[in-house]
Formats: sequence, C-alpha cells, structure tokens
Amino acid sequence: MFNKITIIGCGLIGSSLARAIKKNNLAETLVVVDSNEESRAQIRTLGFADRVMDDAAEAVHNADVVVLGVPVGAFRTVLTDIKDHVKGGAIITDVGSTKKKVLEAMEDIMPDTVHVIPGHPIAGAENSGPTAGSATLFQDRWLILTPSQKASADAVETLKTLWEKCGAMVEVMDTNHHDEVLAVTSHLPHLIAFSMIKTAADLEEETTKEIIQYSAGGFRDFTRVAASDPTMWRDILLENKDVMLPLLQRFSEDLTILQKFIRRGDGDALYDYLDTARTIRRSMNK
Repeated sequence: MFNKITIIGCGLIGSSLARAIKKNNLAETLVVVDSNEESRAQIRTLGFADRVMDDAAEAVHNADVVVLGVPVGAFRTVLTDIKDHVKGGAIITDVGSTKKKVLEAMEDIMPDTVHVIPGHPIAGAENSGPTAGSATLFQDRWLILTPSQKASADAVETLKTLWEKCGAMVEVMDTNHHDEVLAVTSHLPHLIAFSMIKTAADLEEETTKEIIQYSAGGFRDFTRVAASDPTMWRDILLENKDVMLPLLQRFSEDLTILQKFIRRGDGDALYDYLDTARTIRRSMNK
C-alpha cells in the first residue's frame, strides 16, 4: 500500500503494528524509531523492521504514513522534532488512548499540508516493549479514528484500509465522544485496578502477603491491568482529566451509596443494585 511507513515508539502497540504491516506486506520500507538502545537491539534481532533508528526527524523523511507510538505526554516534543521533515500529503496518526488533546497538538504543530488523523486501537495487554508485540493483536478488535476536519476523505479511507488489512474493525468518531466513552470502558477500570493493588499493599504486611498468596480469580483477573506501563497511564489520565474528574466523582458517589446499603443492612436495596449491574454485564456477552 505504501512506499514507506515510519513508526515512532516501539512498545506493545507500535511493535504489534510493525509486525502486522510486515506480515501483510503493506509497506515497501518500514522504519521503526525508538530512543532506547536496548529496544533498538531487540527490534533488530526480532527483524520486523527494515530500518531501526533513533532520530525521528530523519526517520520520517519521505514517509507516506507516520505513526506516533510514544506516551501521549511526549507527543508535543516528538511533533515539534518532526514537523519540518514530514512530506506534504503524508498521513500522521497515533495509537494513543486519548484523542482530544492529541488532535489539538497535531493541529497546532503539524503543517496544513499533512493529513492529521489520530487513531486508537482498542487492543492491548499488560506487557510492553518490542518483545510483547503480536501481528494478530488487532484481529477483530475495534480501531477508532478521529480525523481533523482538514484531513481529506481519501486520506481517512487510506488509513482505514491500512488498519483493516491489519485485522481491525474501524469506526470514525469525534474526539470528545471518544474520550468520554474510553474514560468509562478503559481509563476508569485501569485506575481502579491500580488503586486496588495500592490498597492491598497498604494493609498490614502479613495480610498483604496473604492477599498475594491466595489471590483467586476475582482479585487476580480484576487487577491484571495494574501491571500496565505506569508512564503511559499517568499520561492518559492527565490528558483526559476533564472527563476523568467528573467520572471519578460519580463513581465515588456510587461507592458511598453502597456503603450506606451495607451500613444499614439494607439487603433489598443492595440486591437490586447488584442485580442491575449483573444484568447489564451479562448483556455485554451477547
């Protein structure tokens, strides 16, 4: 599909995308950029890139598509580094979990000759780095695009096709809606998982050991995502704070309601609350 694709940042998503592009022969030349020397050595050993570089500005030269795979907090720095080196007509996109601030940064910094089309693959795992990637990570998973109004319809369709050839199901939506939906389905659950682990760690030492030793499916599965990259999640939560803060307030109010039910011994109200939640959860499996 392309003469050259450049991926900047080779964590789980970046390395998975590189593998999928390579597997499906979607680029004549695939360039991967990573600032970490050990990661670059791993990428060369794994062999899923044609070129491995540490200079993003040089790497984007003549690229048809540039993908930012770095934490969203680093976007403005990377965009500033590459803005004078991206060719006209190129597509610039990303794989970050927030979109409003990403779109604003891209539109602020990138020249008007570039098609700005932020993206978010709703796929992942708690592991990170070049070795964690998989060419099938995006298979039958949603990929959301939130294009700039200045991006051409042809460019959006081209990027949509790229992701579809990597196995993804693609949806287009505006950035505000994306950030609101993902705050509920992803950002809040991750934050709660981190909090649960921290709560357990703050208990008496012997109790904490027993929690770790005897953690059954519920605790282990519920907190699995707390093994995710803290740098990435710090940036996501801060970038989406305008949505997260009201959502956290609402969640806190719901916890207060549950506290009242339990304190008062109100079994009927507690049952209704839990039963409603169970019904909604079961509907998600249909």
